[in-house]
Amino acid sequence: MADPTPSEPAPASVLWAVIGTLGVIGLAIVLLTAPGEALLGPGQHAIRGALHGTAAGLFMVTSTIGLFQAYRLFTKTTWNMAELQVGSLINAAIALLTILSGNWIYIPYRAAAGPRSYFLQQAPDVHKVFFEFKEFAALFTFPLAVVVAYLLIRYGDEMYRRRALSTIVAVLLVLAFFYFVIAFGLGAAVTKLKSV
Repeated sequence: MADPTPSEPAPASVLWAVIGTLGVIGLAIVLLTAPGEALLGPGQHAIRGALHGTAAGLFMVTSTIGLFQAYRLFTKTTWNMAELQVGSLINAAIALLTILSGNWIYIPYRAAAGPRSYFLQQAPDVHKVFFEFKEFAALFTFPLAVVVAYLLIRYGDEMYRRRALSTIVAVLLVLAFFYFVIAFGLGAAVTKLKSV
């Protein structure tokens, strides 16, 4: 298969403007239409949970897009480097936000009367597998996303000519998605068993 040629380049500033505008519009719609209690849910840690859930939901979107980009890189179909670079930066930022908000919600999880105490007494394996394993699997997503962003920004259009480099980036994107899906699934399971 012949090397792909770059598609029509879109300036990164245009991509940032579109993403920012869509984010503001989405946030405005949510804030104007959703009742606070229904949006956040009951409990004293509702805001923490809502922020972490929102970050995880956004990361689901960006990591899924990353998986599609990995396919495009691996199969050497046409891609837009500015789109890849901006997307990888957003993916890394949202991975960091998801981990930080997850650590914030982890505080009440570990509290004396929190879900951790309950699981350790009732089902210690749930805590070990569903939460401890999930927590460490989730931590892999950020460094993987950062390495992808660095490689895409550092090497840019060289990805078109260097098959090994584009393959490495594709594999890293797949791994980031894999670790996120494990963390997302186990986190949802823990929440259903006993929320904070």
